[in-house]
Amino acid sequence: MIQDGLESLVIDPFKLAHDAKADYVLLSHEHFDHCNSEDLKKVLKPSSIVVAPQSCNVELAKVSPKEIKTVKPGDKVRVGGFEVTAIPAYNTNKYREPGKHFHPKQDGKVGYVVKTKSGVTIYHTGDSDVIPEMENIAPDIALIPVSGTYVMTVDEAVQAVTKIKPKVAIPMHYGGIVGTLVDAERFKSQAKCEVQILVEE
Repeated sequence: MIQDGLESLVIDPFKLAHDAKADYVLLSHEHFDHCNSEDLKKVLKPSSIVVAPQSCNVELAKVSPKEIKTVKPGDKVRVGGFEVTAIPAYNTNKYREPGKHFHPKQDGKVGYVVKTKSGVTIYHTGDSDVIPEMENIAPDIALIPVSGTYVMTVDEAVQAVTKIKPKVAIPMHYGGIVGTLVDAERFKSQAKCEVQILVEE
């Protein structure tokens, strides 16, 4: 969750232990650990606006948010005080079977750069490997997957922050399906930037 003044924004809610109502919800793609009706019910208010690729529409139809802004890589939208840019998110070397990536580039899955009203930029990479589109983003905060298998390994995440150049990196995408806190700690020990490991309260 990103809180900016009175406005709140949530990205890819998954396995929430409690309600976390938000004004705006960003979904990176349709996989169940990023877009599922059970968690969406915990974050959506009657007035919430959702930003998501078209592939999320089947699951979103189960919860009927007030408004859906459909995006593809490269799109920019504004929701309240947040400026949101959809960034491509895809695999370059993670395969479900030979020749078939878990997250193919042509599917149009996304990450997001969110700029708050107060001027802070946050880059959520989505389910991605290290990709050329990460060049020159230079956010204040970057949320980086570290678990491998479907997304970047720890070593690749270290390469990513070297390319992205955030002021602070937050490791993610571990603990629920693949990866553990050990991956986050190893990333913290190797990354050449400040790293904060967030522990759910």
